[in-house]
Amino acid sequence: MYVCSCFGVTDSQVRAHQEAGACTPRQIASVSKAGTDCGSCVRRIQGLLGRGGCPRRQTESTAEQTAPASASAPASMPGAEPASVPPAPSVAEAA
Repeated sequence: MYVCSCFGVTDSQVRAHQEAGACTPRQIASVSKAGTDCGSCVRRIQGLLGRGGCPRRQTESTAEQTAPASASAPASMPGAEPASVPPAPSVAEAA
């Protein structure tokens, strides 16, 4: 069945791209153009990909960013509060 009629992308093509590692509508768009013209298929692509989305990868730089700021605050700053880290956007918000 066609998911994107603008570029003739089928659900089986979306699933094949998913198995190859694409896990967001944006990644599907980069390999197939689906969702880049009128955009009406983006929700269908999200539905095919499911809620699992991409596995979260924690790199060294993101581990440092999520460390509490009070651990790195100088002792000369009494009452220093940890910096708040905003939550990561969900798959629905990212699209």
